[in-house]
Amino acid sequence: MPIYQQQGTIPNKRHTVFRQDNGNLYHEELFGTEGFASTSSLVYHLHPPTMVHKMGKPYSVKPEIAIEDNMKAMSFLSFDVPSEKDYLKSRKTLFVNDDMSIGVAAPSQSMEEYFFKNADADELLFVHKGSGTLKTMYGSVAFGYGDYLVIPRGTVYQLSFKTENNRILFIESHSPVHTPKRYRNEFGQLLEHSPFCERDFRFPKNLETHNEFGLFNVNIKKRGLIYPYVYETHPFDVVGWDGYNYPYAFSIFNFEPITGRVHMPPTIHQNFEGRNFVICSFVPRLYDYHPNAIPAPYHHSNIDSDEILYYVDGDFMSRNNIVPGQFTLHPGGVPHGPHPGAIERSIGKKETNELAVMIDPFNPVKITKDALEMEIGDYYKSWRSESLV
Repeated sequence: MPIYQQQGTIPNKRHTVFRQDNGNLYHEELFGTEGFASTSSLVYHLHPPTMVHKMGKPYSVKPEIAIEDNMKAMSFLSFDVPSEKDYLKSRKTLFVNDDMSIGVAAPSQSMEEYFFKNADADELLFVHKGSGTLKTMYGSVAFGYGDYLVIPRGTVYQLSFKTENNRILFIESHSPVHTPKRYRNEFGQLLEHSPFCERDFRFPKNLETHNEFGLFNVNIKKRGLIYPYVYETHPFDVVGWDGYNYPYAFSIFNFEPITGRVHMPPTIHQNFEGRNFVICSFVPRLYDYHPNAIPAPYHHSNIDSDEILYYVDGDFMSRNNIVPGQFTLHPGGVPHGPHPGAIERSIGKKETNELAVMIDPFNPVKITKDALEMEIGDYYKSWRSESLV
């Protein structure tokens, strides 16, 4: 969501002399994720952001692929995964392709002993359970139930939790995550037909400058490996910054649903997009208001994409026996639609209170071993007329 932001103290002109009270120069850093051709921020450090004390031995966090090619509808119960104290150890990747990875995390403790940087991918964290603060060199972003946290790749961050029972859906994107282009004008402003506006986004606040020397552990992820770096200065030693690249939050409860007289396609629920995927937010909304409307979605063929739904809360009207934290995967090439009885149940209903996140990868996903440990068997048979599974 590129909107110009400025915090702290910065010089009047970029790339010019900017001195501290002791006469030393502040250290300017250009932070961009697509070279010099896209959005960036200029960040001013007390100390060079390059002071590496040592580097530990890298270790692999590459997911083990169980199914390379899939054409079966599947479902998974992510809440069956026990929580772990450590944030990074709690992250379980379920689905991957060349554009993105999708997984869940259930950390019970804050990141106090280390910082984390994903050098491979922008991260989008959806907070299903828990609350706390995302801490970065740009400032802090408070988060709670229903928040999306968008963290550009290369951002050093810590998650400080107020709670022990934390459940997070995470998406790693190998391209920047943006709002849909059709909702923005040529200047980037969100248009009147957009289901959200600039006021709905929460940007970093309370910039804290840490002038600290010591040994600071920064775990950096790159190509499926974690590189344990130790820096001699605190990574949040920033006195000011400005630009368009920074983390931010958006609450799913600020998504204003678009409705119509007859059933609208899922594209109206789109919230974010990246290279070869879209992310949609299903939120409480009024049903279609044509007198003969069928609110349940029509059967449709997934030809151009896989469809991954993550169920958050409420009664999801097109599915039977869905629980919070459940995933469904409907692969490209196989039609799918409402479960038996869902169409008739929906007729005459006025509203729905469902809450879910939908991810449509345009390239097929591979399924990991961790995902299979959460699988609900024979989900692909659940549309049989004699089955109400």
